[in-house]
Amino acid sequence: MLWAWIMFCALDLHRRNINRAISDRMLPEIGMDTNDFNYGQTIFLVSFLAAELPSGLISKRVGADRWIPFIICCWSIVAGSQCFVKSRTGFYVIKVLLGLLMGGFIPDIVLWLTYFYKSTELPMRLAWFWTALSTVNIVGSLLAAGILRMRGINGWSGWQWLFLLEGIVSLIIGIFSWVLMPPGPCQTANWFRGKNGWFNEREEKIMVNRLLRDDPSKGDMNNRQGVGALMLLKVLKDWEMWPLYLIGLTTYIPPSPINTYISLILRELGFEVFEANLLAIPGQFLFAVNLLIITWVSTKYNERSIVASISNWWMFAFFVGLVAIPKASPWVRYALLTGVVSYPYCHAILVGWNARNSNAVRTRAVSAALYNMFVQSGNIVASNIYREEDKPLYIRSNRILLGIVCYNIIQFYAVKAFYIWRNKVRERQWSALTPEQQEDYVVNSTDEGLKRLDFRFAH
Repeated sequence: MLWAWIMFCALDLHRRNINRAISDRMLPEIGMDTNDFNYGQTIFLVSFLAAELPSGLISKRVGADRWIPFIICCWSIVAGSQCFVKSRTGFYVIKVLLGLLMGGFIPDIVLWLTYFYKSTELPMRLAWFWTALSTVNIVGSLLAAGILRMRGINGWSGWQWLFLLEGIVSLIIGIFSWVLMPPGPCQTANWFRGKNGWFNEREEKIMVNRLLRDDPSKGDMNNRQGVGALMLLKVLKDWEMWPLYLIGLTTYIPPSPINTYISLILRELGFEVFEANLLAIPGQFLFAVNLLIITWVSTKYNERSIVASISNWWMFAFFVGLVAIPKASPWVRYALLTGVVSYPYCHAILVGWNARNSNAVRTRAVSAALYNMFVQSGNIVASNIYREEDKPLYIRSNRILLGIVCYNIIQFYAVKAFYIWRNKVRERQWSALTPEQQEDYVVNSTDEGLKRLDFRFAH
């Protein structure tokens, strides 16, 4: 779990460092403006989106322990080469490559973690996993505050040193990932991890039994077994999973533009480069705290939709402030922006919810990728909301984001109602069977995953 977190840091380091680089005059130095930057982010996200499902299928076939270290090393080299970007075209080319290499990481690593943890254990661990976002933003802001001051060394700008040095860091992480990732709980032995592995035979049996008792579908496939075209089509037709995909599409749109531009916005409000990067830290710290709290509450009370809706209720108050008093003082505006980016991130809840309702390794491998594809589609929308002509206050944009927040709140309750209804339908069908028919169904039915009559959706 710890190394999964470190690998995620290697990913997010390069997803977010561009936000800090643009506070160091990167855009004018390579002949770009805010709209050009938005197009670059869109290109990255489209490539990221396009890679998610193919990468998930490759990872399922060759093994996450082989595929993930490979793509980390590749994206580290490409990300580090951004230090040589001189034009808009070069910027766009690198964005395409980064998106294609990074796209599959999150669904691949989440599926890999399901090999080790029960469905009730996964959400809280994913909450810690996603603290990588705030950790990288905090550490990245501190690093940027220092590295961007290297402007002039070797004739380079600060942002060039930023890309080069952080590329080296993530490349080291990628190299170590080759020897630190085991294929599964019963395959932990190698020359680096120890010839006897992490667990003895009795411990391995305990681990496997506890996983299968929690989710018998985990015994249906091994971690090197691919998903064929027919199974892919079958998962796409599982319409009862689509409400979760639709939640992923819009839930994270409202805070995304502010997360991207907060350092640049603070610069435009009169703060220096050093101050703008350091002032981003408090919001990221609160983000991590709120993430852990909301996931703990969800796990403790076994409630997903209502608890997850708190994320958008939180943002609602701050967006009302941004819309109602758009010309507030720089410090008041900073407080409102910090309030938005510190929202309780419900992604761990939703990913665990998606895995729980998939109810099969075959379905889970594809549904994890599909869910993340919808999330990235939402990010594509979000990357084009803050426009050059609307800066620096982004009054029109914030009104749009407030409207999306209101929609998201309604959507969470609608999805809960949907799954309550589906469970009632299943229960009526199940109760209509005699005890003998129910026993025969459990033993002999060919229904799989969420199609089984004895399965109930979590909500």
